[in-house]
Amino acid sequence: MSGADRRLRIVMAASEAVPFSKTGGLADVAGSLTQALDRAGHDVVLILPDYPSLRHGRPQVSAVSSTGLQFSLDMNGRAVTAGLNWATLPGSQVRVLLVSQPEYFDRTQPYGDTSGSYFDNCERFCFFSRLVPEICRKLVLQPDILHCNDWHTGLIPALLNTVYQGMKGLERTASVMTIHNLAYQGQFQDYEFPLTGMPRRYYNMYQMEAWGHLNLLKTGLAFADQLTTVSPTYASEICHTENGCGLDGVLRHRGQSLAGILNGIDEQIWDPEQDPRIPQNYSIETRKAGKAICKQQVQQSFSLRQDPDVPLVGMVTRLADQKGLDLLAAGVDRFLAEGSQLVFLGTGDRRYEQLLRDLPGRFPGQAGGCIGFDEDLAHRIEAGADMFLMPSRFEPCGLNQMYSLRYGTVPIVRSVGGLADSVIDYTGTTESLREATGFSFRDYSTDVLLQTLQRAVQAWRQPQVWDQLVRNGMKLDWSWDRSATRYLEVYQRALKNVDLRAAQGRM
Repeated sequence: MSGADRRLRIVMAASEAVPFSKTGGLADVAGSLTQALDRAGHDVVLILPDYPSLRHGRPQVSAVSSTGLQFSLDMNGRAVTAGLNWATLPGSQVRVLLVSQPEYFDRTQPYGDTSGSYFDNCERFCFFSRLVPEICRKLVLQPDILHCNDWHTGLIPALLNTVYQGMKGLERTASVMTIHNLAYQGQFQDYEFPLTGMPRRYYNMYQMEAWGHLNLLKTGLAFADQLTTVSPTYASEICHTENGCGLDGVLRHRGQSLAGILNGIDEQIWDPEQDPRIPQNYSIETRKAGKAICKQQVQQSFSLRQDPDVPLVGMVTRLADQKGLDLLAAGVDRFLAEGSQLVFLGTGDRRYEQLLRDLPGRFPGQAGGCIGFDEDLAHRIEAGADMFLMPSRFEPCGLNQMYSLRYGTVPIVRSVGGLADSVIDYTGTTESLREATGFSFRDYSTDVLLQTLQRAVQAWRQPQVWDQLVRNGMKLDWSWDRSATRYLEVYQRALKNVDLRAAQGRM
């Protein structure tokens, strides 16, 4: 078996993963990518913090048992002990190892509460990161790849290349660091540096320090063998000052090691043919009748006028500037005045929550929404809407546009990050219609957003055009198996880095 084809031992380290815990897309990636790597025949272990209050009561979580192992670390002069639980990732052979430390992780949310981020986040996730290589050694996992995700695990590549360099069981381990959202970096005061367990000499502008702070994401970017992020366009964007969040310099320096890999979706959960959450299942062949029933149900649920001849736009989003809510706020009255319908689901900034609460009263029968999150309702909106709106200021990958394409709901997006990589704009020409899957715009402007919405509504009123757009989108492959193949290519490059270091060490 060639090096590219051999069975790899992969340890995935993350701060959250479906179904054990979730606050965002990171959890979907950690859960779904590990399953895809398992299906591809690799030996995968997933290491997570154990948040008992988040996993209790979730029927999809398999039984969690204690391994009986204990670990202790010196956290800046304080001995902290943790246990290790284990479970299996549903639908796979992936072993899940859960770091049990109630003081750090038995909380109602992973990172913070209504008052903000937890004051001890640096300590909590330095402890978790420092335990990962210890777990690998004690359980003799001997990973080929240690795949780290976001700042919470950014310390791990640094530990592998310093404290654990050449240590038995880790001497041939390569590290991969994935950026899910560069805006979240794990920045802390320099006096917290001792919590990392790293020699002080690494606290410098090239490795662990950024703009006067300890930066755990930069740490991972500086030390990992290979870097990835969640879409090709986002990989390019973050290497420039405008979108680099202060780390564009290190990303440009590591540019040859940075790959953008578009996330996949769980095609068993997001499948209109067998989705139990929608009122009528449908396929690409039966989409017209199926979506008509789903649309009627959404209109009824939100007290909208039940009219199949009115275009219905859906949104499921965090209500924040990043998601383009400032553009929507400035233009929604003009859009609804032209007769379309809008439904939304989400929570976030209070000013946007209040704006969306007020819309049904000002546009009765045209606008409706729900403040909060409801998984069933999210599926029904994806199935029932004609169009799905994502005018994001920036979007590393995005998943809802992929859900929408799979459900025959045409996305309207701003052409940034993963939205640019997954939605092909229909420009109105016969040639573009051959591959187009939606509508996109570049300029961050309310006027341009409204013009794009108008283009979409005009196309919706042309049944043959709309039918082709829907078919183009529903035929695409958004499976994690596709994405996993790209990650395996990155793993091979990372392993070559390890081989090169080993060869240099023998010289």
